[in-house]
Amino acid sequence: MIGRGGGSRSAPPIEYSLLLTATLCLLAIGAVMVFSASSATSLLSSGGGDGAEYLKRTLIFAGIGLLLMRVASIRGVAMARAATPLMVGASIFLLLAVLVPGVGRSANGAQSWLGAGFLQFQPAELAKVALILYGAHLLASEPKRVRSLQGLAPFLLVAGVSLLLVAIQPDLGTALTIAFGVGCLLLASGVQPRTLLPVAVVVGAVVIAFLAANPYQMERVTGFISPSADPGGAGFQNIQAQIAFGSGGVFGVGLGESVQKVFYLPESHTDMIAAVLGEEAGFAGVFVLIGLFGIFGYAGFRAAHRARDRYGKLLAAGLTSVILAQATINLFAVLGLAPLTGVPLPFVSYGGTSLVVTLAATGLILNVARRPSGASAGRASSKPVSRGNGRTGRRAADAGKLRVLDGGGETRRRRAGTGTSRDSGGRHGGTRRAGARGRRRASR
Repeated sequence: MIGRGGGSRSAPPIEYSLLLTATLCLLAIGAVMVFSASSATSLLSSGGGDGAEYLKRTLIFAGIGLLLMRVASIRGVAMARAATPLMVGASIFLLLAVLVPGVGRSANGAQSWLGAGFLQFQPAELAKVALILYGAHLLASEPKRVRSLQGLAPFLLVAGVSLLLVAIQPDLGTALTIAFGVGCLLLASGVQPRTLLPVAVVVGAVVIAFLAANPYQMERVTGFISPSADPGGAGFQNIQAQIAFGSGGVFGVGLGESVQKVFYLPESHTDMIAAVLGEEAGFAGVFVLIGLFGIFGYAGFRAAHRARDRYGKLLAAGLTSVILAQATINLFAVLGLAPLTGVPLPFVSYGGTSLVVTLAATGLILNVARRPSGASAGRASSKPVSRGNGRTGRRAADAGKLRVLDGGGETRRRRAGTGTSRDSGGRHGGTRRAGARGRRRASR
């Protein structure tokens, strides 16, 4: 592409285009499905309501998120790395504040929000990104830390405190999302799986303890194991989701025609929005949805692989893992392959904080993707360019070939101030030293 000034401007890498395309497509699907899943219940609410209320809110949050994504895609990596200590400290402070009675707001059995009304903020969403930023910075600055648990202790301590504060809310779904993202970041940094085995055992024990201490969470597990045992209670949501998928069939009943979303499916515009999509667009729509997340994951990990430095690699890998982990947990729960956790589907479900933070994180991945590695940049500029004199470019190329063939010997001799040019066999006009026979004859 030729700019106005006559200079050349290369097209963005393929992973950048794939990431942007998948993100915008998921946002479009999310806007349509949020309106479809929420319009009927809003209109039927007591005293009447605005059928487009949640759609309007989604568009506002998407606009804010897209603006942050744009800024982050240009210079977000440098800004985020500089602000990492502040973000980590702020996330832990807000996670503590949300647990204070009278300060934190409760919904669906979890005290996870700050603020009131339309302006509510979920600190756990910020903690997801802050931990990845901190881990990428620490492990990129000091790569030797990956060799032992002692070296990983600072990061594991901060991650453990954050996970504990999120689990206390209780929000085990978000805690598991963070844990999967942190684990993938550690593996991407080179930590051996056997090194993380004790940590995995501790995390598993803590999860079991929290399940035992919270009957509400345990009901979700029992509802997943045997939904028919309590079809009107713990297994109700699982059963209704399966009915929605069964009603949709292959191509669905049509947009806006879902019955489950109106009378039977709780949280249809947030946690269970994939079930509404399955009923209205069928398995074909769910297949497209999963395919877009697959493209997003491929492009994110490709950007991590081609990043110019270790920090960029770890940052892109960690953020991509967090987003994919959340999507996987949500889809598995809706499809009946895992217990319900209450986490929204990234880019698609209604949720202000989740949407804004996820788009900002995507902007950071885009920033990594648009900054090619040194090898990629070298390949792009490997051809000699000659604007005014073609011979000069050809001579430079020929000189480069000769230096490669000569093994650098000519260059070394010029630096030493030697004017002769000979190889080890003396076949280029240089004076050949007398061998053993010549020295004996001369002595005679």
